[in-house]
Amino acid sequence: MNRWLRLTTLSACFLLLSSGAYANEQQPTREQVLEKRMAYYINYSSDILPWYYLAAIDQYERNIQEVRRDLPKRDGIVAMQFSDDYWVGPLNPQRDDNYSLSIAFFNGNGVDANGDGLADRKNDDDVMGTLVELLNVQGHSEKDFKKAVKNYYQNDLAVNQILTTAKIYQHFETINLDQHAFPLPLRQDYSYRSTWGDRRGWGGRRIHEGTDLFASYGMPVKSTTYGMIETMGWNEYGGWRVGIRDVNNTYHYYAHLSSFNKKVKQGDIIEPGTIIGYVGSSGYGKKWTSGRFPPHLHYGMYKFNGRTEWAYDPFPALRRWEQEERKRGS
Repeated sequence: MNRWLRLTTLSACFLLLSSGAYANEQQPTREQVLEKRMAYYINYSSDILPWYYLAAIDQYERNIQEVRRDLPKRDGIVAMQFSDDYWVGPLNPQRDDNYSLSIAFFNGNGVDANGDGLADRKNDDDVMGTLVELLNVQGHSEKDFKKAVKNYYQNDLAVNQILTTAKIYQHFETINLDQHAFPLPLRQDYSYRSTWGDRRGWGGRRIHEGTDLFASYGMPVKSTTYGMIETMGWNEYGGWRVGIRDVNNTYHYYAHLSSFNKKVKQGDIIEPGTIIGYVGSSGYGKKWTSGRFPPHLHYGMYKFNGRTEWAYDPFPALRRWEQEERKRGS
């Protein structure tokens, strides 16, 4: 190999390595991604339209895109997506129209928020501007926000999820709510394995929608997540149970408790590690029925995808949260 060819080859290799290293350096961290999102919410918020309303709708859209095959994931800082009819107008023959004048002519709702003459669904500013207009036309109270969300999604479960997420964000004053906790104290004796799909006989033929964690009667049960206590009371299957909804469209179900923590109540917003009750053996009968099986915590997770809510196996998440908590030394 002559000297010129060798130098050229070495230079090309250097450029490839450098560009690869540069690309790796440019990969944003989770914290940086959240900071960018938060900056958008703050920038488009106002005294009458708080940032947590914008963040809650955007997070809801992100959540359903992750679990729905019929919805593409939006490539951008924000996840909010609008239908063709909503953006360009139902009678607009140009379904990918991004000219603000023609969109307005066909009664579309796409907004040119950055002033470039285009209402572009690929532009984060235009998307956020359109979201602001969607909410502002209804009014400025929580009741008005709820009405605007209901008019757009036409789904009560979606409204409930978005309002819950907004209240959680407002309470903690951040969207950085990724941390989780294991539901039982790590320093106490417990055992669990994957029991997803096992047969259950009481109450008719059904499968086990969760993981059973066997522990001593009265052991504290902790919230695994940031969330709102949506349900707290009795049902004949789960006995004394608590249901917590988080910002990821996930409902966390804790069943067969012996009692509740008297310091928390339905509607409270709590963080990972908050004691919500105590291990027991309640359920499988009328109110106050107990002792029909060994004491344990039944833990279930249910995902709302914008249409229906369905159970999925919580065992992998429990293993991960257990390991993460051990590393933190909690």
